[in-house]
Amino acid sequence: MIAASALDYRELSRRRLPHFLFEYIDGGSYAEVTLERNVDDLKHIALRQRVLRDVSNLDLSTEIFGQKLALPVALAPIGLAGLNARRGECQAVRAAESAGIPFTLSTVSACNIEEVAAAATRPFWFQLYMIRDRAFMRDLMARARAAGCSTMVFTVDMPVPGSRYRDYHSGLAGAAGLKGALRRTFQGALKPHWAWDVGVMGRPHSLGNVEPVLGDQSGIEDFFAWMRNNFDPSINWKDLDFIRAEWDGPLIIKGLLDPDDAREAAELGADGIVVSNHGGRQLDGVLSTAHALPPIADAVGDRLTVLADGGIRSGLDVVRMLALGAKGVLIGRAWAYALGARGQAGIEHVLKLIDAEMRVAMSLTGVTRIDQIDRSILAE
Repeated sequence: MIAASALDYRELSRRRLPHFLFEYIDGGSYAEVTLERNVDDLKHIALRQRVLRDVSNLDLSTEIFGQKLALPVALAPIGLAGLNARRGECQAVRAAESAGIPFTLSTVSACNIEEVAAAATRPFWFQLYMIRDRAFMRDLMARARAAGCSTMVFTVDMPVPGSRYRDYHSGLAGAAGLKGALRRTFQGALKPHWAWDVGVMGRPHSLGNVEPVLGDQSGIEDFFAWMRNNFDPSINWKDLDFIRAEWDGPLIIKGLLDPDDAREAAELGADGIVVSNHGGRQLDGVLSTAHALPPIADAVGDRLTVLADGGIRSGLDVVRMLALGAKGVLIGRAWAYALGARGQAGIEHVLKLIDAEMRVAMSLTGVTRIDQIDRSILAE
């Protein structure tokens, strides 16, 4: 199959990955209403086509937190993404560097901070959850700083994990013990290329950053149990003081959908926010990012850097998000699909597709620079 879009990579990854892993990437919470809204609402944002403009010299570069980016795009943090291909997060950081954009490593990655840092040649971003064990959090931030991470992305929309029905149906959740392990092993055996590439050759350090607290003999069930038991529902705005005391670099608050929360983040000194509903994986039925973004950008866009994620599957979607008020976007499933399908080469190709699609969208809306993309290119 020839991949011409991120959605083509979705199908390729479905064919290659064990069922439980593909469903984990692809699914959302409950009835997946918000997951669908993210894609559909963004898809229906109409652009204003303009003609006979000189668009012979396009510049897609931008600057975010003092870092020059070739595209206004970063790879979003995705838990366990490294299980999609051998040492997957290491492949992803190399792909991001090749494209001139940031990679964001998840707290719950398959490859740990130090391994990804060894694969990288430039600073990457690190994503942090609020964990009950503050000593573990403090240690993670120190490790990220020692590894040269430039920016902290603090996710705040997961005080408790959402219920994702697909994970129960696939056997990733709910089927504990030997029964669950056998079910997942059977699914893996049906994908022999993945089983060899990831299950055998990519096995070392499979618990990533949480291995120091779980031990190297723990499995995926222990991993998810630790996650469920250690997210902190007592998290509140005062906890930003703890993060700031430990981290002196740029701080991005990820997971905001309400202008009042965005104002609170600005008041407390965040450098940026990500307007996000966790890709439709947390509270089902909330606004899509495309609908939540404009009022938030209006409220705080002059006080901090507004980024967005959710539903972005093309360069056209990137332009739509920028027109709605974002200064940059994070892509998640698009790079996870590509990693699962073809590893680093897949991610590099998806980013080239996004670049090409952005160029077409900019040319046909009559803009030549990223800072020219605003609501003036939206149709009434």
